[in-house]
Amino acid sequence: MWSAIASEEAVGKALTGGYMTLAATLTSREVSHAISDGDPGVFMHGPTFMANPLACAIARTALKVLVEERMVENAAEMGNYFLSNLSKIRSPYIKEVRGRGLMLAVELLPAAGGARKYCETLMSMGLLCKETHDNTIRFAPPLVITREEIDWALERIETALTQS
Repeated sequence: MWSAIASEEAVGKALTGGYMTLAATLTSREVSHAISDGDPGVFMHGPTFMANPLACAIARTALKVLVEERMVENAAEMGNYFLSNLSKIRSPYIKEVRGRGLMLAVELLPAAGGARKYCETLMSMGLLCKETHDNTIRFAPPLVITREEIDWALERIETALTQS
């Protein structure tokens, strides 16, 4: 149940594309029937950013675009392509490559000296990523990314991870 409730924060940030504050809870019907406002552990059931008409209209349009432009399908397809090709990079610094959809990460061995220097190198090459937990490079490209853009990124990632 907690993972379903925790999804509110992840969904709420993108629901209106940053135009307005809005939060949502995504869950299954079974879980939603099990939640009530009085449950002591349900801290996210009443979100800070309750719905208002303008925020809901923006969110509805954003969700419509997600469906019509097949962004979820693109994220799955391009994410698999990106992850598969990231996994092919041979570097003595890589401990693990993982991800789901377009949320991807390369975890480095401690001997690599931390992820920040690789993120800075990639930034100088025109690719933005984020270091997390000292040794992890996180990639979160846009849902509309293309295969050509991923190939462009992969060239830079391989260069950064094999020549540093």
